[in-house]
Amino acid sequence: MSEIKRGLEGVVVDETKVSKVMPEINSLVYRGYPVQDLADNYTFEEVAYLLWKGELPSESELRDFQELEKEHRKLSPELQACLKLFPKNAHPMDAVRTGVSLLGLEDPTATDHSPEANFLKSVKLMAKIPAIVASYARLRKGKEPLKARKDISFSQNFFHMYFGEVPDAKIVKAFDASMILYAEHGFNASTFTSRVVTSTTSDLYSAITAAIGALKGPLHGGANEEVMHTLKEVGTKENASAWLEKALKEKRKIMGFGHRVYKKGDSRAPTMNKYGLQLAEITGNRKWHDISEVLEKEMIAKKNIYPNLDFPAGPVYHLMDFETDMFTPFFVMSRITGWTAHCMEQIANNRLIRPLCLYTGQGERAVPKK
Repeated sequence: MSEIKRGLEGVVVDETKVSKVMPEINSLVYRGYPVQDLADNYTFEEVAYLLWKGELPSESELRDFQELEKEHRKLSPELQACLKLFPKNAHPMDAVRTGVSLLGLEDPTATDHSPEANFLKSVKLMAKIPAIVASYARLRKGKEPLKARKDISFSQNFFHMYFGEVPDAKIVKAFDASMILYAEHGFNASTFTSRVVTSTTSDLYSAITAAIGALKGPLHGGANEEVMHTLKEVGTKENASAWLEKALKEKRKIMGFGHRVYKKGDSRAPTMNKYGLQLAEITGNRKWHDISEVLEKEMIAKKNIYPNLDFPAGPVYHLMDFETDMFTPFFVMSRITGWTAHCMEQIANNRLIRPLCLYTGQGERAVPKK
């Protein structure tokens, strides 16, 4: 008899040096560094370098890496023309997924699996995906896309391409911290998807396109969008307790709570919540933070279930004036670093990922004669 582990829960299928959730310190670490410390003290560019190269960059390495990323921010005229043909009412994740597929179509080195080629492709994806996201966001509102700037940071440039201006440094830092916190998380559904595709020796763009498809689901990346929909449904902090009690009685899934890996709470959530509170103070809008605070306390008290990163991230992006259905594409902009780190790790010591399944259908039987 085979023991079935639905959802592969508890199954160890491979090894990685990229990240780990360490229960003894209740923290996620990237290459050994606690992610909350990285979020507070480093930039997304530095953390991307860490995930890909294994160590934090020196000043000269960072400078060279930043210049390389900036050089690849621009989209080709052909891709820009394709973006204008996308339906305005499509989900932005569909636009990002298709945009990445088009990047693969343009790249003559797509099937080159060498470490040097995959590293450059990873940098290109990091640089160009924000341009796809921002351009589609503007096009669907009838606005022209804006050209990328090369004189500002990754996160500053994204705000520029999205809104046409760069906000207060504290707002940029909050966004940059969210990019770091979302960048990597072990063998989650989308990362595992990317490794499965990579294990077939398919190209990196195919692996990332598949990963985006996995991330779109509300049980994975789409949860940050659902959190904001929930908070809007609750409406006020005075209504939060009654709303939660009714939702629990109806056995509704409360998005933004619980995690298969964390049992004592997602170590990333307090850091994101800290930046969320700063944003609430900057904007003078504590409404969403106050509702969240009530829901968090009540969920812990009633169900002993803690919030995950998506719970504070949703209102953070909302306070930055981003549309709710754009939240998951931001996850892509961040997680592209973790995905590609895992793809490079997979191809370096590859074995085709091909699990078994337990057949429970009909036994052998004769085919009826016509």
